[in-house]
Amino acid sequence: MVQLVHKLLNLTAPTITFFSLLFFYPPFVFFKFFQSIFNTIFSENIAGKVVLITGASSGIGEHLAYEYASKGACLAIVARREDRLREVVEQAREIGSPDVLMIIADVSKVEDSKRLVDETMDHFGRLDHLVNNAGISSVSLLEDITDITAFRGLMDTNFWGSAYTTRFSIPYLKHSRGKIVVLSSSASWLPLPRMSIYNASKAALFALFETLRVELGPDINITIVTPGFIESELTQGKFLDSEGKMVVDPDLRDVQVSAIPVETCQDCAKAIVKSALRGQRYLTEPSWFKVTYAWKVFCPEILEWGFRLFYLTKPGTEASQATSKKILDFIGAQNFLQAPQEDKAD
Repeated sequence: MVQLVHKLLNLTAPTITFFSLLFFYPPFVFFKFFQSIFNTIFSENIAGKVVLITGASSGIGEHLAYEYASKGACLAIVARREDRLREVVEQAREIGSPDVLMIIADVSKVEDSKRLVDETMDHFGRLDHLVNNAGISSVSLLEDITDITAFRGLMDTNFWGSAYTTRFSIPYLKHSRGKIVVLSSSASWLPLPRMSIYNASKAALFALFETLRVELGPDINITIVTPGFIESELTQGKFLDSEGKMVVDPDLRDVQVSAIPVETCQDCAKAIVKSALRGQRYLTEPSWFKVTYAWKVFCPEILEWGFRLFYLTKPGTEASQATSKKILDFIGAQNFLQAPQEDKAD
């Protein structure tokens, strides 16, 4: 009987879905258009509210702190490096934040994640925005990894760090009817070679917050950000290698990034905060990077073939011999397409 039901659904479900979308999609698009106009006109005033940002010592997290500070928000900023984070605190105060709380913590540790939320509430007594930004990168073919368990730390930071912090923040965000901003990545759908573990961590993050959007309903608004190539550890050549060690490798950076333009952290942070204040569900930045999702959905075989052609080399050949790097070297565009290398870490 069950098999008969499945056969019936196999025949009818596609047709019913097609005509349902044909009927409902146009008015839905019309509704979303006017909703976006309304949210743009009546975007949230964040002045005096409390924003908690993880991974705020450099990169996107640092500039998110500055962008929120420029709008008068009170900040709780979190990172592992005290010296670098202290500089961000001072700069955020100068820009306009009325109060900045510095918290030294490692979000990959559940006790630290609970503590940073508790310290924020003890200091401010409220929480309005949680920005899950902390993350690290890795670049290595899976078969070249010498100790696969060395990459647990990447998942602990990129996925569990956001899961821990969100879990402890939910009661307070519900009370303020606040917002969560989560930095996933276009890597969540792009199968870029040598980044399988990193890609998986960002895909898991995307799925987690898609589900939380259902579970939390209208109580907490969630903005999922999927950046393309933005100034970061990866675009500066800093990532975990095949041995699970943090290294700086400009050549391998050039292989992975190639001639794809790298957006500045300032521009990305401005777009993220604007999107969050408008209550948008998704943001891909730069916006042109959305076309990669279309290629993934409609032509996955072509996308995979292209990645193999441009990014992979023959066995026994150095990664620096990849076509992606040769293209970059040929046009000589490193200085204006890629971010300068810096010694910073979240």
